[in-house]
Amino acid sequence: MELLPANLQRLKDQVAIVTGASRGIGKATAFALAQEGAKVVVNYASSSDAADAVVAEIVNAGGSAIALKADVSQPEEVDNLIKETVNQLGRIDMLVNNAGITRDTLMLRMKLEDWQSVINLNLTGVFLCCKAVSKIMLKQRSGRIINISSVAGQMGNPGQANYSAAKAGVIGLTKTLAKEFAPRGVTVNAVAPGFIETDMTSGLQAEEILKMIPLSRYGKPEEIAGMIRFLCADVSANYITGQVFNVDGGMVM
Repeated sequence: MELLPANLQRLKDQVAIVTGASRGIGKATAFALAQEGAKVVVNYASSSDAADAVVAEIVNAGGSAIALKADVSQPEEVDNLIKETVNQLGRIDMLVNNAGITRDTLMLRMKLEDWQSVINLNLTGVFLCCKAVSKIMLKQRSGRIINISSVAGQMGNPGQANYSAAKAGVIGLTKTLAKEFAPRGVTVNAVAPGFIETDMTSGLQAEEILKMIPLSRYGKPEEIAGMIRFLCADVSANYITGQVFNVDGGMVM
């Protein structure tokens, strides 16, 4: 990873929290925001070694990052994540709600715990993080919140009733918070990835999936991170809120 020259960094000295940032889309997002000069909080729930590796790469490139552990489905841990970020870095300018899990199976076989665990992390976790950080952003009258949804939340996907419902909920939450926070200058948008090359998609039947994608390939985590970087860093994004950006190779048209 290489930082942009200091005179080109659009997020210099701003602070970003990226949940689930030890791998995949979260890791790519942490790198993208750090390249723009942001001080990045690499949140993780269990893999401290992976999170520390992300921090080390950013720091070795001349950037600024810290790793903070928090299960974002737990209110107390979310509150501590926000508190520690402010204690160590002084402020919060951006929140990227990326942390998520899957527990895939058909509805008839889905256990209540499979449903609840996905809803708790993928939807309630987003609510908790938004609620906690909003107190800071609304007071300072600025901030960017980016929620990671999914094309599954718009078109459904067999075997993913829990995941699809959670990601659809993220879209509704995003639009509502965008309306609530707009008077204080805080924007809230969602990015809806299609099938991206991550651990989450490694076991899927690629041949069948590629038939559904006009561009005939999986996306890369960096391509999702690029949209997040735009929404956080580009002055052109100042007037964008309440929107869902599909980055999906054309799956949803």
